[in-house]
Amino acid sequence: MKDIVHKIKNTDWQHLMETMHEKGYAVIPDLLSQDECEIVKSNYDNPGFYRKTVIMARHRFGLGEYKYFDYPLPEIIQTLRTGIYPYLAPIANSWFKALNIDTQFPLDHQEFLQQCHTNGQQKATPLILKYKEGGFNTLHQDLYGDVYFPIQIVLMLSEPDKDFTGGEFVLTQQIPRAQSKAIVLKPKKGDVLIFTTQFKPEKGTKGYYRVNMKHGISEVREGNRYALGIIFHDAIS
Repeated sequence: MKDIVHKIKNTDWQHLMETMHEKGYAVIPDLLSQDECEIVKSNYDNPGFYRKTVIMARHRFGLGEYKYFDYPLPEIIQTLRTGIYPYLAPIANSWFKALNIDTQFPLDHQEFLQQCHTNGQQKATPLILKYKEGGFNTLHQDLYGDVYFPIQIVLMLSEPDKDFTGGEFVLTQQIPRAQSKAIVLKPKKGDVLIFTTQFKPEKGTKGYYRVNMKHGISEVREGNRYALGIIFHDAIS
């Protein structure tokens, strides 16, 4: 875990913050090693790690499945969740301040989770996702209760164009009085994609306004696509 902690600390967070302000997403390349990705994937079929499995087609979410980890989280996931959050909280706070939203997030993740638990949100939300050929995920936002953190991350556990083809990460940005903008991203194995859970501030002629965003996965044409999603708030169910 020391290597992951070192990489997190040595990330250019100032540049990442500027990118998040501009685009609503940013990438940290190679945060996880190839071996670390394989370790996370190797436990996919171990039921002892998970509290819930969701078959997307049953809920019309898409085609594929994902599993929510249970507490206590595996060490690597706990390290990522608690290690990255303090760098994202100032970004979230600046967004809410710009939009005149009367919420500020604590810099300590455990303190934020306590707010979730007080609100009845006590279920772990980190999840692992698997898509086979033909799999996809419809556009959505990951909100699990009234207390939520506006930024989340996904870590690629498979290599595009090697382990799978297709399966691009898709963001849509609602443009005021116009059609939505589509952003297609292709993070590599071990990369961390940081993106807005629901919205970002955009500066206009009369100050900042709220731009809503959703995310999803395009259809996988071949192979298997695994990813690890880390959401920083807990869920009611």
